Amino acid sequence: MPKHNPAVLKKVTVSLPFGIGSASWEVDPTERNAAWELYVELVTRVAVQSLNPQEGLVREAMNSLYSLFGSTREILRKAGPDVGASHDSVGGIAIAVLNNGLRPFLAKWHPLLQEWEGQKPTGMSPQAHEKAWDKEMIVRGELDALRKDLAQYADALGAIAGVND
Repeated sequence: MPKHNPAVLKKVTVSLPFGIGSASWEVDPTERNAAWELYVELVTRVAVQSLNPQEGLVREAMNSLYSLFGSTREILRKAGPDVGASHDSVGGIAIAVLNNGLRPFLAKWHPLLQEWEGQKPTGMSPQAHEKAWDKEMIVRGELDALRKDLAQYADALGAIAGVND
């Protein structure tokens, strides 16, 4: 695999989920590095992996999604203003994904799941209780749709970082 010269600006065009559209610009080394860090955070999380109906907990996936807010903020803060906040910048894309993709999903499902979890009978496992939730298959379906959008975001970050051109 060829090494990329980080000093060279690279023209990228990416297609983005959550109604963000596409973006095209010359990526500088600061943006490439931030894109790489965001990419690693994203592709190593439970929420981006397919959640088999018989495996895992919706709670685990939601916690993983929620933690993307903190890690994204940290990466953008560390990278500084050079990552930008416009539509055609790593910072702008990351912020739009949080606000347009993750926030609406979590705002809808987190309180509903939390309410259901509060009704768990003593002695019942979290897995069995979650399986008994009448909304479990619906949230899993929406999680799968979100996962596909996050995979598109990960592909865009990989292209910006230069790891999957």
